[in-house]
Amino acid sequence: MTDRTAAITELKRRIAAHLEIIYSDVDTVALTDRLTDTLEIDEASTPRIQENKWDQNDIVLITYGNSIVRDQERPLQTLRKFLEEYLSSSFNSVHILPFFPYSSDDGFSVINYLQINDALGEWEDIEAIASEFRLMADLVINHASSRSQWFDNFKRGISPGHEYFVTADPGTDVSQVVRPRSSQLLIPVNTVNGEQLVWCTFGPDQVDLNFANPEVLVEFVNILARYLDAGARIIRLDAVAFLWKKLGTPCVHLQETHEIVKLLRDVAEAKCPDAVIITETNVPIRDNLTYFGNANEAHAIYNFSLPPLLIHTLLSGNCRYLKTWMMSMPPAQQGTCYLNFIASHDGVGLRPTEGLLEDSELEALLDRLKQSGGFISMRSDANDTPRPYEANISLWDALAGTIVDGLDGLQFERFICAHAIMLALEGIPAIYIHSLFGTPNDTQAVEGTGRYRSINRHVWDAVQLESELNDSDQHTAKVFATLTRLLEIRRRQPAFHPNAVQFTMHMGLDIFAFWRQSIDRRQSVFCLSNVTNQPQIVDLTEVNLIDTEQWTDLITGLRIESNRDKQTLKPYQTLWLSNSDG
Repeated sequence: MTDRTAAITELKRRIAAHLEIIYSDVDTVALTDRLTDTLEIDEASTPRIQENKWDQNDIVLITYGNSIVRDQERPLQTLRKFLEEYLSSSFNSVHILPFFPYSSDDGFSVINYLQINDALGEWEDIEAIASEFRLMADLVINHASSRSQWFDNFKRGISPGHEYFVTADPGTDVSQVVRPRSSQLLIPVNTVNGEQLVWCTFGPDQVDLNFANPEVLVEFVNILARYLDAGARIIRLDAVAFLWKKLGTPCVHLQETHEIVKLLRDVAEAKCPDAVIITETNVPIRDNLTYFGNANEAHAIYNFSLPPLLIHTLLSGNCRYLKTWMMSMPPAQQGTCYLNFIASHDGVGLRPTEGLLEDSELEALLDRLKQSGGFISMRSDANDTPRPYEANISLWDALAGTIVDGLDGLQFERFICAHAIMLALEGIPAIYIHSLFGTPNDTQAVEGTGRYRSINRHVWDAVQLESELNDSDQHTAKVFATLTRLLEIRRRQPAFHPNAVQFTMHMGLDIFAFWRQSIDRRQSVFCLSNVTNQPQIVDLTEVNLIDTEQWTDLITGLRIESNRDKQTLKPYQTLWLSNSDG
């Protein structure tokens, strides 16, 4: 038996094992053959589950395909040129948010998964970016647009599509279903078979797909293969937690869902051994961690608790909750990692604060964000009680002032401190493109769309952006220069490998501190951040610097003459004290 034959045989065994758990009444042998035929594998290898596919060089830029536009130029071409000219030394990966034809939610209501949105460009534009940067693509897997051909076929009772969507009978008890929205769950739709109720977790234009039908799984394996063929190497499974429906349950995090994630990982790695699966599960931390499986499910999970806790820390001047959370986070196993971020195209998720922030602290945080021009989106719990779901605000304005003192003239310092902390944490950092520019709230966009999330989805004119980046007096240029410098420093430090050792340090509530050590143990970095708007004195004897080594702050170049020194940290200043410059 050749190596290729052996690898494909092993792949089929693994796929069949997943299918036997997912489907109880399906010919899993025949379905396994269909799935592997869809992949068109020229070569196959058995992946090693504890092999890291990343290092400290990995930093992800999050952007829409049209976050920057130029007259008479396809936005994806504009993006590629900006990446090449401004960001090639800062980022090696780019997450282009859904670039397909869509009907709502700025791309997450997909009309056709195998086409590029004409307003953005063509497949060749995607492939060109993927040839220079590690491309993350969205597999919007939970739902499809109500304007898709699939849904049109559903209404007409023809294939493909007539059994692709989840339906429910009138009077179905859905009271246990966990949802991130307060809109109606079951939406009536007229079809050739009469009125049917379709399941819409996220809203009436995003109709949930029926993965209990194996044909839907076959479709998505085919879609996944197309993205990999186009050069995508990181696949983001959008809203995957809600994938499987079973009445009488919360319909979230079900066993079948986890098994489908494992299956998609296996088929992706069989086609491209360097493929990475990331699950987007904006849920409380315990549930989120389950998507690692036993290092055999998602390669990476979003660190959803980090944005609200870090913002709270900097607005309250108290790192108690952030430190408590960090001590509770288990180190990711080799072959898995966290994806750290503090801003994204969505708002600041609030569900991940459940069990972490006290209600009074959350209320004070939300009040401050509203004073800074933000909005609060709500969801309904199982008792139909409104609960905060996310805060909609740009990160720049979220950090405009503190809970106690309000505006204090230290917005820039807070903003940089937030990123200095995030960049040093265990995991791969991801930065939203608008954070690079300190883009403020786009209230005009909210007025135009009527949607709160538009506040943080500004579209930059390329000429204006370049003009501001070239003017050192503009805050846009100051933010960009400071952040890209931090990124370049970070990429040189082995101690910032996503799986390098991390320990939380206890230096009171004013200083958030932790220690990173490279996998080979040669480099240590002590990360100390003043999270208050007042100067703080740090006694370096508490840091336990080894006095036989030379210690330097990687950010300022300051050399520490003695481990008995005391250092004064300015408001929101961060030190990266290292025994090596990497």
